[in-house]
Parts: sequence; C-alpha cells; structure tokens
Amino acid sequence: MLMTPSKPQRGMIYLALLLSVALIGGVSAVGLKVAQTIQTRQAEAELLAIGLEFRNALQSYAEATPNGIPPAPESLAELLRDPRYPGVRRHLRRIYHDPLTGKADWGIIRGPDRRIAGIHSLSKGATIKRDGFPGELAALVGKDSHDQWIFSIFDLPPAGAGKGERK
Repeated sequence: MLMTPSKPQRGMIYLALLLSVALIGGVSAVGLKVAQTIQTRQAEAELLAIGLEFRNALQSYAEATPNGIPPAPESLAELLRDPRYPGVRRHLRRIYHDPLTGKADWGIIRGPDRRIAGIHSLSKGATIKRDGFPGELAALVGKDSHDQWIFSIFDLPPAGAGKGERK
C-alpha cells in the first residue's frame, strides 16, 4: 500500500521553500550593500591618492615658478609639460581618471587670476571617510560629498563664498 503525505505536510514544505528563497534574497541584498560600500571606500582611497598627486604637481609647479610669473597653471596640460621652460619639464605624468566618475574630467577651482587653484571630483556622492586625513589634507575633514574634497596648495574660501570658480 502506497502512503501519500497528508495535506498539512505539503503546505509546510512549500512554506519552508518560500522562506528559504526569501532568506537567500535578504542575505544577497546585504552582501551587495557591503560590496558597494567596500568599492566606494576603495574609490575614495584612490581619489585621495590621485588628489595628492595633483596637489603635489601644483606645489612643484609653484616652486619652479620664476620671479614675476604667476605660480599656478592656466590648464592641467601645463602640469604635463611646463611651457615656461624650453626643455620638457613635467610636474604630473598624466591626467588621471576620477575613480568615482570614471572620466578624466575634473572640477577646476580657479583663483581671481583665472589660474588653477585646485581640483575636485565631479561626483556628488556622499563620502564615507570624513576624518583621519593626513595633515596636508586636513581641509577635507567633515566634508559631506566628494565634490567638496578640494585638492589645492592654496588657502581657498569655503564652497559658495564667492571667490574662485567651480567648473
């Protein structure tokens, strides 16, 4: 004689299957959120390294400036090949891509003389890192979005204070 499960048992198996699918979906969603956070942290670390490269290039450009000439470049291309010297003089090897946007486009902060005073990411995303910056990047403490991370050797007014131009 063949025994068949009663109706309540069939419903329990179906319910257990639905619960396990929901559990797997929930765990996957949490895993994706963690992976996204890790990826953003890595992109922020890369942005800080690239920002320091730009900052160091602006510093090198300013230090190599002959007397009577403005100490800031008119364009990022001048950091690649300094036009003030007859030979090839580089302050930056290449224009890096922004790790948050994936593009070589950067926000440019211009001083009153229309020369580059600093750069920033064009990403409006919220920052994860808000403190613990090295001394030369202490101005980044407490900034809420990546486009507020300005890499410069000059003292710049806070965003929206009227001086400088954001592009």
